[in-house]
Amino acid sequence: MPLEMAAPSLDDRIAALNERYRHHSATAVLERALGDPEVGELALVSSFGAESVVLLHLVSVVAPGTPVIFIDTQMLFAETLAYQRELAEKLNLTDLRTIRADRRDTQFEDPDGTLHQFSTDACCHLRKVVPLERALKGFAGWITGRKRFQSGTRAALEFFENEDGKRLKVNPLAHWGREDLEEYIVNNRLPRHPLVSKGYPSIGCAPCTSPVKEGEDPRAGRWRGTKKDECGIHFIDGRVVRGPLPQQDDRKENAA
Repeated sequence: MPLEMAAPSLDDRIAALNERYRHHSATAVLERALGDPEVGELALVSSFGAESVVLLHLVSVVAPGTPVIFIDTQMLFAETLAYQRELAEKLNLTDLRTIRADRRDTQFEDPDGTLHQFSTDACCHLRKVVPLERALKGFAGWITGRKRFQSGTRAALEFFENEDGKRLKVNPLAHWGREDLEEYIVNNRLPRHPLVSKGYPSIGCAPCTSPVKEGEDPRAGRWRGTKKDECGIHFIDGRVVRGPLPQQDDRKENAA
């Protein structure tokens, strides 16, 4: 009786996917991820921020019924909430799921809404990480809009990643540059986040996002004055990073 071959591990599957699609376009990667039964069900997680419209539009064209998870931290700009409603209607997002932190958790851990003033990591964990983890249960993976150019921790970003051995993570825009995003938005006549024209090239929660001056890094307005540049919903090298990460210039970044 022949021996049954063991199913490939998640790492093996991801390595094969990255090798196969190394030179493919974002659309090809997205179609592969959303159309392959071996990948499993995926959700798109979107902040509806400055660059989010590109991936949202791509998904609406490739697979319009894809679940879209929007994390409402209840500390977002009013402009972000209005933009989310605008895009949901314009792109006909038929399965938009807005998630929030459990009220019992916020009442216990952040009753007066000032946790971000003392610990941005704890606030992000409460309002983003925990709700997202809950929302992703049952999904084989999720689609992100992360790109290599956004920070040092993303410089080697691949199309497919292993998220702590639990699920697949897909980054179709990993190899895109700012000029690619701009060209796509213009060519497809997509609406921009209203805060972009006011000096916000990267947009998160209102208390932790500030305008960026000319010549500054586009993400300089995120958690300004701290060494943090990740919200915590992303894993690095397959694990949640709660401590500092050494960079080439000895700067530190927290990702939890």
